[in-house]
Amino acid sequence: MSTPSWLVAKPIAHRGLHDKANGVIENTISAAEAAIARGFPIELDVQLTADNEAIVFHDFDLDRLTGDKGAVIERNLSDLTKIAITGAKGGDRIPSFRQFLDTIAGRVPLVIEIKSKFNGDVRLTKRVCEILADYSGPFVVKSFDPFVVSTLRTSAPSITRGIIGELHYASKNDSFMSAELKHRLANLLHIEESQPQFVSWKVDDLPCAGPYLCKVLGNLPVMTWTVRNPEQRARAEKFADQMVFEGFLP
Repeated sequence: MSTPSWLVAKPIAHRGLHDKANGVIENTISAAEAAIARGFPIELDVQLTADNEAIVFHDFDLDRLTGDKGAVIERNLSDLTKIAITGAKGGDRIPSFRQFLDTIAGRVPLVIEIKSKFNGDVRLTKRVCEILADYSGPFVVKSFDPFVVSTLRTSAPSITRGIIGELHYASKNDSFMSAELKHRLANLLHIEESQPQFVSWKVDDLPCAGPYLCKVLGNLPVMTWTVRNPEQRARAEKFADQMVFEGFLP
């Protein structure tokens, strides 16, 4: 399967076209509508709930983006979708994945990131695939976790899938990873099992061997994230086929 042409046609709005200063917060319906208004594809994150449903939300915890605290995975869908997003002037609440798709309704393409704790749990992956089975708009799915990408390959081969990567995995969210796992991810040593159809790589790490070889030898498109300034944009234009951006209008 080849990747869709839209994947490299127009820059992709990171978590929607959000603008915190003006009350448009990441991964909300308002941020999605702002991207749609300018015709940008939308990148979004999905998380698993306690009752095995999917919401559109980046963090594993509620603290940063809401007035609540605690882990997303400990709450049911009905509870989560009642939670207001801090600073959202449009009254946004956490959207369910299905609500988000119903709102987009195919108006722009979607790049859907499945969040993972690298623990072999693919309940979210399977639920996302179930919900997408009824969606007619254009989309692709990606993840940092090669096991998630491998599961997509075997369970939903018709879905275009991508692997996300970087060189160092040095953030606090990566602190649980072993040195062996980080080495495997940074060097795409899972490529035989995951078999991605595109690569999404950290812009500050380009150029590097993994995505370069995927592009040259595997003919895979290289997307890069997250482009926020002119220097990163120049790097993206030189070493990637597409960029996920925020904080400016390309």
